This record gives sequence, C-alpha cells and structure tokens, in this order.
Amino acid sequence: MQVDHAETANIEKLISRIGAGLDQFLKFEHADCLQDEAKWRGQLDLPLPSQGVGINRVIDDLVSHVIPYGSVVPKPGFTSFITTGATSAASLASTAASIASPQRYGLTAFNLLEDVSLRWLASMCHIGQMQGVYSSGGSVANLLALGAARQFAFEKLGHDAGANGIPQAAHVYASPESHHTIQRSAGVLGLGRRAIQTIACDSQGRMRVDALRDAIEKDSNSGVVPMAIVASAGTTNTGAIDPLKEIGEIARAHGIWFHVDGAYGLPGILDERICHLYEGLSMADSVIVDPHKWLGAAVGVAATFVRDRQLLYRAFTQEPADYLEGAVKQDADEVPHMTHSLDDFGVPYYDYGVELSAPCRGVVVWALIREIGVEGMTQRIKRHNDMATYLATAAKAHPNLELLLEPTLSICCFRYVAPGIVDLDAFNRQLHRRLIRENQNLPSTTVVNGMLALRPCFVGARTHQTHAESLLQDVLRIGQGLAREMNSVPS
Repeated sequence: MQVDHAETANIEKLISRIGAGLDQFLKFEHADCLQDEAKWRGQLDLPLPSQGVGINRVIDDLVSHVIPYGSVVPKPGFTSFITTGATSAASLASTAASIASPQRYGLTAFNLLEDVSLRWLASMCHIGQMQGVYSSGGSVANLLALGAARQFAFEKLGHDAGANGIPQAAHVYASPESHHTIQRSAGVLGLGRRAIQTIACDSQGRMRVDALRDAIEKDSNSGVVPMAIVASAGTTNTGAIDPLKEIGEIARAHGIWFHVDGAYGLPGILDERICHLYEGLSMADSVIVDPHKWLGAAVGVAATFVRDRQLLYRAFTQEPADYLEGAVKQDADEVPHMTHSLDDFGVPYYDYGVELSAPCRGVVVWALIREIGVEGMTQRIKRHNDMATYLATAAKAHPNLELLLEPTLSICCFRYVAPGIVDLDAFNRQLHRRLIRENQNLPSTTVVNGMLALRPCFVGARTHQTHAESLLQDVLRIGQGLAREMNSVPS
C-alpha cells in the first residue's frame, strides 16, 4: 500500500507549529477576537477555492488567523456558562482518537476504553453498577434518559413506544430550575413540550416535595401516564441540589421513573463536606453527567447511565442493516475465534442512543481521570467550591455587596449595592457588561428570586483562587466607579 510520504515527511514540524500556536493562545495574553475582527475575517471569509494551497499554507492560516482569534471559554477567568477548555490530557486523547480511531465501533482499544471509562465514571460519581453510553452533551444525554423512561412507562402498559409510538399522553415532572433541554427532549420524544409539569421550588431553588405529591395526585385519575420525575443534582442556574431521597421515595411509591440530571453538579459528590446532599442518588433509574463541564473534557462529551441498557436499545435501536451488522457478524461455528477488529462491532453503543457515527469519547474521559485520579479530581472540585464560598463570605461582609443565595456547589450569586441606586438590576447589568469588556473576569448573570445576580461558576481546570479574588476586586472597582457616575448625574 502506497503512503503519501510527501505529505507526511514534515508532520512533526507541522504539529510543532500548531503546538506553538496553542501554547501562545493558552498564555491568554491576547485581546478578545472581536477587537481585531476585520483582520481575521478578511483572511478567512474567502470564495470557494478551485485549487488547494497545500497543508503548509493551511497550517499558516491556522496559526496566524484562526487560533489567536478563538473563544474566551478556555480563559481561567471565564466563569459564565458551565463549559470550559479541555485539559491537555483530554485534548491530546481526543486528537489521538480522531486519527487512530475515527469511529467508536470495532474491537479496538478505543472501543474498550468506552466501557472502561464509563465504569470509572460511574464508580467515581457513586452511581454503582449502572450501564452507560456517551453522547455529545447534556441535551442528548437527557434525551436518552427520558427515552428510556418513555420505554419503561409504556412497556408496563403493554406498548412498545420505541417501535410503535405512544398511545396516550404522558407527563414528566420537573421544576422550573431544571435544564430547558428537558422540554426539548419531551418534544423530540413525541410527548410534546407541554407534557412537562412544572413543580414549584422553594426559595433555595430546590424542588418542593409537597408540590410534586400534589401534581402526581392530580394526574392519578386523569388517564395521563406519569412517565418520569426529573431531579437536579446541581442546577445550571444556581447549583441547587433537589431533595433526591424524598423525590426518589415518591418515585418508588408510584412506580415512576426517577431521573437525576447531574450534568454539571454530579461530580460535587466528591466533596465530602456536601456529599450528604446526594443521598437518594442510589434510587435513580437514570443519571447523566457531562465530563465536558466540571471534569475537564472538551465540549462534546456527556454520559447517560441507566440500570438496564436494554431499555435504551429498545427505545433507540435503528434495526440491523445488511451493510453494517451483516458485514461483520460471523457464524460462531465458521469462525470460532475473533481474530480481526472487524469480526464484531464491540459494544453496540450506536443502538443505545441516536448517533451511529460518533467519535471515541471514552478515551478522553479515561485520559483525564487517569492523569490525576479520583484524588486529583476531588481536590479540583473542592477548590472550585471553596472559591464560591470565598465570594459568598466576601459578599456578606462588604457593605457594597449582597449575597442572593448561599452557594451549594461552585456557583455564587451576588450583586453590587450602593446608596442612591434605585434600579439595582439595571445597575448590575451595566456593571456586568463593563466587566465582560475588560476580558479578564467573565461571569454570567441570572435571576434569583426576582433579582438580577452576578453569577460566576467555577469549573475550569486552570481556574484557581486568585481568579476568584481578582473577580471580587474587579466587581468592587467597577461598581464603585459606576455608582459615582450615576450619583453625579443630575436627576
């Protein structure tokens, strides 16, 4: 077989150039990409080329006009949304997979690591012997879990929902703090977004158990199938953890599927100071967690765990195809021992979800856990939780700050207050935009009990205590300056 030596001869040099460009990017000394938009847009937004320029020119463009103008998400000061830049181990593992195993199926080392890493992840997050499957993110992970719930609920009534659709209406019980992908999942699964029954929260953002009981009781004689209860193990908004044990007991009492969305917050169970808040997790029928959030993978890695993976198979199988399964499945009598990686597809992850073509995500999770172990991951989780606590303590002590909610995990919701400021929401919104445009500390905002809050969420592997301290100082500095401006303006 011929190899294109002309293209591969200088591969080490090309990789080195990309590496140098990425090393420079990770110093985070550059301005935001929009400060120089005309430069990179003019170099990249070109007509379709009729002839190629070769790999060296492509590398030139990547190093000069693409990498330096990337996202702010990997910055250590980025605390806006629950996503982050990948660790080096995770990035390198992903690169290795993209070259050495472009698909996750086949009897390869990469396929094995799908299974190994899922077992590691389940063990690390204390969810026992559940079986898992990777997908692209929390949106799909929740979809798969609720697909299993739909299959379970209707199989009890004698219907195969995956094969034949749903014969009657069904409800999913979730709080307004649940992630909005729950509504989308209901729409995709044919239940309809309005099938989500909103269960009220308490002042801490946790689902109210009494309201859940009332909603289920109301539905008990309506002919509607009570399909699933969705609880949050760390809401996206504030990091609140629902009362899992009480909710799990209600689910068991009524025979309703109990799903725990731990996309962001499940790794918080590693912090022994708050692990009691996860009591009841063992009752769950399905759990999700996104390694691309708190664990340090690049975006595109989520895991759905269920007690019985065959439910996922019955919900999502694409049915066998001659060109796929028929091309690799061999008669055991004819070929008693598998001697080639294409003698079998390995674990049929493509039938446990909605992706046939999918990258090898397990090697990424394997790499990031193997690099620092459970102890290292625990230290990172506790560091981030401590940073939220640090801000909360400062907000309660400083006369110009107000804590709007005690942090549970690594999210802190607080705001700037000052005499003479009537509309604190508008004031803090302006403060936030000035903070963002400085491009150093980049939290988001949210609304807590009707009040606009600054909302840093600490999840980045490169984010440390100094970044929480820097954020605090910037908020105070900008807030003081803005207050002087507003109070000096004649009314």
